[in-house]
Amino acid sequence: MRVLVTGATGVIGRQLTPLLTSVGHEVVALTRHPGAAASVKALGGRAVIGDLLDKQQTKLAVGMVQPEAIVHMATAIPRAINPRRLAADFATTNQLRTLGTRNLLSAAADIGVPRFVAQGLAYAYDPAEPRPATEDDPLWQNPPPQFAPVLEALRQLERLTIGAGGLVVRLGHLCGPGSIYAPDGSFAEQVRAGKVPLVGGGTAVFSFTHAHDAATAIVAALDRPVGGALNVVDDDPAPMSEWLPAYAQALHARAPKSAPAAMARLAVGGWGVAFMTRLRGADNARAKALLDWKPRYGSWRTSLLEGLA
Repeated sequence: MRVLVTGATGVIGRQLTPLLTSVGHEVVALTRHPGAAASVKALGGRAVIGDLLDKQQTKLAVGMVQPEAIVHMATAIPRAINPRRLAADFATTNQLRTLGTRNLLSAAADIGVPRFVAQGLAYAYDPAEPRPATEDDPLWQNPPPQFAPVLEALRQLERLTIGAGGLVVRLGHLCGPGSIYAPDGSFAEQVRAGKVPLVGGGTAVFSFTHAHDAATAIVAALDRPVGGALNVVDDDPAPMSEWLPAYAQALHARAPKSAPAAMARLAVGGWGVAFMTRLRGADNARAKALLDWKPRYGSWRTSLLEGLA
């Protein structure tokens, strides 16, 4: 199968591209950077140049490639995120999720591409319920202002993708090589510097997704006529109060201090506090059943802590 991939050199793409080629698929990466062609080739694919935010360029690229499936993983997330500037930091990613998705789906419809898989988030669920969220639960109803445009972009991506018969893989907190949680990642640097306290008791519940597990789920999805949204996360949702101290210890960093939410709000804003106190974990049972898939990294104790010691 010829698969057109956006974001082929990103955290997920670097796991996905060689995996797709290893099982016999032909991978073509859509990128607007000519210099990325060598990186794509090293991963086992080839590149076609085009700007995903330009409708005509996208149409020409898709028409040239004639893919049998499209996997949309493109983001433009900064290496380090300022929670007080989340909306600004995610502005281009929001465009890729809205306009970029619209352009891809329009081009796919022109030539009849039968399979479309896009990347969503499994930690955007409404935090009203304490249990891990299933795909039937609503996304955040009244999110913090900085997260609102990010969430609206995700809603649009899901409406467009599901409306076209495609699949949204809702990923948890992405870990693995190249992620913010990797030994050289920005979150690891902040923890080593003692800049990540347990805010308000660290009650936010995290479901992690290792990039390799995201890739294996996408490969499985290409062979199955599954639409809608699926939570592609590990088996072990955990509160920040549990995983952050273990993560700091694995980094040989000082144990995180405690900080009241009111004080933290002055430093990281409403979204920063919500990120540490209100997020909700996700349930992966439906993805396991419909994709005949299970995560290699079933717990954050393996995925998040891998390679840190």
